[in-house]
Amino acid sequence: MSINKVNNGLKIFSIIVGINLVLILSYSFSHSNEPVQEEKEEMVRHEENTNCFKCHGENKYTMYNADSSSTITKLMPRELFIDTLEFYDGTHKTFKCSDCHSDEYNSVPHNPELRFDPMPGCIDCHGGDPEYEEYKFEQIDEQFQNSVHSKAHTDNFACWDCHDAHSYKSTARADNGIKDMVAYNNAMCLKCHANTINYMLLSDEENPDLIAKHEWLPNQTQHFKKVRCIECHTSVSDSVLVAHEVMPKDKAIKGCTECHSKNTRLNHTLYKFKAAERRDKNGFFNGAILEESFVIGANRNIYLNYGSIAIFILVLGGILIHAILRIIIKKKKNHVG
Repeated sequence: MSINKVNNGLKIFSIIVGINLVLILSYSFSHSNEPVQEEKEEMVRHEENTNCFKCHGENKYTMYNADSSSTITKLMPRELFIDTLEFYDGTHKTFKCSDCHSDEYNSVPHNPELRFDPMPGCIDCHGGDPEYEEYKFEQIDEQFQNSVHSKAHTDNFACWDCHDAHSYKSTARADNGIKDMVAYNNAMCLKCHANTINYMLLSDEENPDLIAKHEWLPNQTQHFKKVRCIECHTSVSDSVLVAHEVMPKDKAIKGCTECHSKNTRLNHTLYKFKAAERRDKNGFFNGAILEESFVIGANRNIYLNYGSIAIFILVLGGILIHAILRIIIKKKKNHVG
């Protein structure tokens, strides 16, 4: 091979290496900017929210009057207090306060007239958005409009009255346990129905005694822990994961067979979440398989698995020992012969 051919080969190799290096560096640089940009946006968002949480994240706040050069300290009303830990653990933690609240709130003290500004509902942000199409917000809104909550109360009764946007967490996630999900959902109902003050803000009627109203229900404590209020107080819906059409009290379910039967209505309400369960730590997927019927082998047990493996190993060991003994005996017979 001549020296010229070697030099040409080295040049071509160097060019190819150089092009690859340029491509790799440009790719790394373009993608390295993404997390930096996200971090910058998060810092700005956190800084803006911190200005709001200086008052709304504390039990008291201080106001200064420049005209009189005086300062006053007030208690933050509970309905205006925001738990910052719950906010940054909630579904809307990536939002700035000004994304939902007017920029006019940036001035302190706030203009009292701002309290009359309508707050955006779920459908205002999530309606018609392909990213959230699977949650079917339009159908949820339609069900809500037909619910007793929407018809019996003022126009101001909206999504926020049940789903506090500052702490809301999606309970439809598969990693939520049924027990915790029931407690979280029922807490939304009890926020008004077990709190006289909150109930008075929405209704002129007397807040009913929940224990007395459910005296017909055997073992109330267990029912309240195991199922959600909406299991009996909403119309069954197969179109959305969580039904939002709350029925009038005279149409609420009061029978046992509706739930405690082969065709239980819970299959269309609470047990929907079983079909969405992820494989558990042992790799089984019993929830979806057993939703409607029993399948042999689906109801697996980890200890039975270990036992079957042990038996399989013992059988193989027995076969191996048997084969070895046969070989030894055969050799002895041949040696004797």
